[in-house]
Amino acid sequence: MSHEGIRIVPEDVARKAAGPLQEFQRDAIDPRHVRVNRTEGTGVEIVWKDGHISQWTFPWLRAACPCATCVEEREAAGREPGQPKPEPKTALPMFKPAVRPNNVHAVGRYAISFDWNDGHTSGIYSWHYLRSVCNCEACRASISDATGVPPAKA
Repeated sequence: MSHEGIRIVPEDVARKAAGPLQEFQRDAIDPRHVRVNRTEGTGVEIVWKDGHISQWTFPWLRAACPCATCVEEREAAGREPGQPKPEPKTALPMFKPAVRPNNVHAVGRYAISFDWNDGHTSGIYSWHYLRSVCNCEACRASISDATGVPPAKA
């Protein structure tokens, strides 16, 4: 089946693709300001209505794609959201352009999506998902305290 097409997946895979189950107050998942630094190529910054600030690099966001295909692939490889794929061993290093979005789209009032320069376009990054994978020190500490395992850094 096509990577960019509609896929039928088991319920457990769909639930994992929706992101970690974490409860937030409404203001914690409602952005006040979203800045996508596409020209600079640095990443995304969100200021949430509760005053919290989250930042992610483009490579981290691409490696954390929440689409079912990427979630399934990450789980099969034992990688966490944001953890990059290992580079294949080759005799000569190949040029690989920096990970960047060609386009960015609002998805209603609940998410953002990217058309990545590697051709991938099916990930919908909901505000809830992005807040749940926030990589600031405070969020990393709270997730680490709750699970005992620190999340992957952005």
